[in-house]
Amino acid sequence: MLEKLFIVLLIPVTIYVVYYLLNRTAKNSKAITRVLSDEGKEILEREVAYYRKLSTADRAEFESRCLDFLDTVKVEGVGVEIELKDYMMIAASAIIPIFSFKKWTYPNITNIMVYPSQFNTAYEFEGHADRHIMGMVGEGAMNGQMILSKSALEYGFRNPNDGENTAIHEFVHLLDKTDGTVDGIPTQLMDKASVIPFMNLIRKEIDNIKANKSDIDVYGMTNPAEFFAVASEYFFENPDKFKQHHPELYKALSEIFEQS
Repeated sequence: MLEKLFIVLLIPVTIYVVYYLLNRTAKNSKAITRVLSDEGKEILEREVAYYRKLSTADRAEFESRCLDFLDTVKVEGVGVEIELKDYMMIAASAIIPIFSFKKWTYPNITNIMVYPSQFNTAYEFEGHADRHIMGMVGEGAMNGQMILSKSALEYGFRNPNDGENTAIHEFVHLLDKTDGTVDGIPTQLMDKASVIPFMNLIRKEIDNIKANKSDIDVYGMTNPAEFFAVASEYFFENPDKFKQHHPELYKALSEIFEQS
């Protein structure tokens, strides 16, 4: 009688253990085998110079993090159809500045709207002469949102050596914003002792732009936040040229972004 009772009690326990093990294995297998499609990899290979320079292992990690990003952030077209190429370029732009921070995610972005072209401060992209904005990170009621011009997104990857990439620019703003203020000083990525020297360096470089003694885009002299984003575009797009022309700033950004 006791033996039968033991068997009766053992059956549901056994079923539960088998179910748990199978379920765990299935989840692990899904995580292991979930990889970027060949088409997605081809787009990264063709469009993203940063990706092409990575080792085989780092490429796999980059691909995985692009997928993770697209899992958590909604990308939608406004007046334009979003293609796989757009998704991959947006994801790459997000991962490039944070690639050295292995567990970093963006806590301040939930949605990205892609417009067909440049837009104005009223978010209009048709029929107005004042459409000059290529990308922006939302504030206030638009907090957690990003708007990108599809034409600017594509242009940013068309020439990997021009030091201009709107999408990277906007994601650097998001990094800057993680300490609560978009001011060009990403304190969460810096030692306290390096903050003031970096602020002084920014001022010096902005003065160089104003004096026409710098090849950093003139938009960088708008304010320290824009300078940080503009310089970061250049840093990631053409690091060799940036290092040659701006060795002190190159060293500072290498430390901030933990780039070797």
